[in-house]
Amino acid sequence: MSIEDILGHRFKNRKLLDEALTHPGCAETRNDLPYNYQRLEFLGDAVLGIAVAEIVYTLYPRDNEGSLAKRHAALVRGESLAAIARSLGLGAFIKIPAGSDESVRDNASNLEDICEALIGALYLDGGLEPARAFIHKHWSELARGVQAAPKDAKTALQEWAQGLGLPLPVYTVLSTTGPAHAPQFTLEVTVNAEGGKATATAASKRQAEQLAATELLAHLLKE
Repeated sequence: MSIEDILGHRFKNRKLLDEALTHPGCAETRNDLPYNYQRLEFLGDAVLGIAVAEIVYTLYPRDNEGSLAKRHAALVRGESLAAIARSLGLGAFIKIPAGSDESVRDNASNLEDICEALIGALYLDGGLEPARAFIHKHWSELARGVQAAPKDAKTALQEWAQGLGLPLPVYTVLSTTGPAHAPQFTLEVTVNAEGGKATATAASKRQAEQLAATELLAHLLKE
């Protein structure tokens, strides 16, 4: 099955599709600008947010704003995007640097990025409708499975701090290591002197933030 079959769209501008599939580690440039999926990823993130908001608004007519926001957050977070990208086999189509380990194709951060980039490419090539159709097809089932509005670790930690009148958690990048095609981010989260701190390392900043918040919450709730 071709990538266009998976996306349900035939591209008029195939450059958009190629750009959406090009990993930043390829270090390509066109017209003196980086040629990879990062800019399309930015656009796709915004388009995904709109379409998923429509899905949860329609599926959960009795939810208040707060519950809708929590369901929305669960559906657009990195873990959900990577899971959908993996189920569709998108990793096989990523244009990776020569000599790279094939495991790059199954890296959760890369899968998340390419999923958003392809949504951005769909939007630019055909407008909102093909992007919306792709998102509704693959996110609606996932949205129906979100039975209780979930609370991720970052949200739970923020609410814990607010409940005690403490400052909001602060996330700081301590280091970025590894090659460009498979970076590792080490982050630290702090609340204040009383709240303590925790660190975590992951393949994306969002994942590292969630892991650090989870670790700090586990420590705080033990006390």
